[in-house]
Amino acid sequence: MQAAQAPKVNLGLLHVQVILDHLGFSPGVLDGKPGKSLSAALRGFQESRGLPRTGHVDRATLAVLQTYAGWRATKTLRLTADALAGPYVDPLPTDPMRQAALPALGYRSPMEKLAEMFHTTPQVLLALNSPQTRLAPGTPVVFPNALPTSRAYSAKLPATWRATLNSLNVDANQPQGASIVVDKSEQLLRVLDAKGKLVAQFQATMGSEHDPLPIGAWKVQAFSYNPPFRYNPALFWDAKPGQAKATLPPGPNGPVGVAWLDLNIPHYGIHGTAEPSTIGRAESHGCIRLTNWDVARLALMIKPGTPAVFRE
Repeated sequence: MQAAQAPKVNLGLLHVQVILDHLGFSPGVLDGKPGKSLSAALRGFQESRGLPRTGHVDRATLAVLQTYAGWRATKTLRLTADALAGPYVDPLPTDPMRQAALPALGYRSPMEKLAEMFHTTPQVLLALNSPQTRLAPGTPVVFPNALPTSRAYSAKLPATWRATLNSLNVDANQPQGASIVVDKSEQLLRVLDAKGKLVAQFQATMGSEHDPLPIGAWKVQAFSYNPPFRYNPALFWDAKPGQAKATLPPGPNGPVGVAWLDLNIPHYGIHGTAEPSTIGRAESHGCIRLTNWDVARLALMIKPGTPAVFRE
């Protein structure tokens, strides 16, 4: 890892984030930093456990979190050839016409791939490891502990999708949701069970001034795994003059990431992203955008036909 050493990570906060991430209350990227994503995740977790929704690691919340302390903050693993395998696309073009000519919209580098595998950023990996650490098979590397408890994905899922779930360290064991609520004011997607109890929560990016979130009652009607993206400049207010329709190849760095959960609203869906650190802090073209690992596990929590309420 050749870059200058990044600022140290707060391992106490990272441990809290790791536990929340394992429990389905996503704090966004695992970076050991306080902020709106961690506070929102804590409020969701507190609600699910009947605790006061303070958004802080208070005494009552810490007492419950400590029962999950078996999930350590970090894990040291030796790199494998598979973990480092490409192909990589660097530089990754931003123009849709040039992207359409590529075989896939893959990661730019092994560092970017490893960061997404462990629900974090390259900067955090630099901070957790020595500057002399080499990205080579056999090298021990410290990661945020995003390792799943089970990789026993349903055999009914396509093999390529199971490989994606595995590469993103998505746990095969997920709570089952009966409905979802997308909350515009809090920038959250909440998963409720059949009794209306909150069982998972994800920070989300949704809508913009040009493409506002469609408030109302909808449903998730179909899933597409590792999807291509059909670019239509007529649907994008910021499209450049003269651009034509194009089909962009699949890949984690594509416009919709690793999954598209289609809604019964034309051109709207819930999908992944190429930039996980921007979730909840940027705008979208109207759709609901999650990190790639969060949209992947959401796809394991719900089924086509799931009701979806979008509210202010």
